[in-house]
Amino acid sequence: MVNATGTRAGQAFVVRAMSANALREVRGRDDAGRPVAPFVDAEGDAPLRCCLRRSSVGERIALVSYAPLRRWAAETGAEPGAYDEQGPVFVHAEACPGFTGDGAPGGGFTGAGSTAAGPSGAGAGHPFGQAHRVVRRYSPKGRILGGALVGAGGLDTALREAFDDPAVAFVHVRAVEYGCFLYEVRRT
Repeated sequence: MVNATGTRAGQAFVVRAMSANALREVRGRDDAGRPVAPFVDAEGDAPLRCCLRRSSVGERIALVSYAPLRRWAAETGAEPGAYDEQGPVFVHAEACPGFTGDGAPGGGFTGAGSTAAGPSGAGAGHPFGQAHRVVRRYSPKGRILGGALVGAGGLDTALREAFDDPAVAFVHVRAVEYGCFLYEVRRT
């Protein structure tokens, strides 16, 4: 079983929100080259990829195009080819505290299995873990190795199974409804 620090049988992994550098860039021009168009969130509940929490009514946010695999490939020298995709993500329009743990400023989430975001243990310890998700596995070259549809509360098992495969370099957790990127998980 995965414990609160995100380790299992010598295996450790960490949830990663968008990097500070990527956020600076997309808050000017997004990964599709469009200028950012901030707005005041009238409804709340948008999944923010900068701090991995839901937005509140009245916050200034922006919907931007983001290419997580392209950015990862630029860091590593990989060439993902046709797997390089971009899609819409919500971010705070201005700098925020970022992902500090459980999706709330000052939180303590450090990896899969944590119950810092809630006591149920049913996915509550994962950012946006209370709904069905897709866990997409990637190779070190940025190629998709497979994926899994995960029920609410099933992220611990899906991440454990993904990282049990030594060919998996990292995982993207995505929304089922729209296929949007939520966050990345890597081995530590």
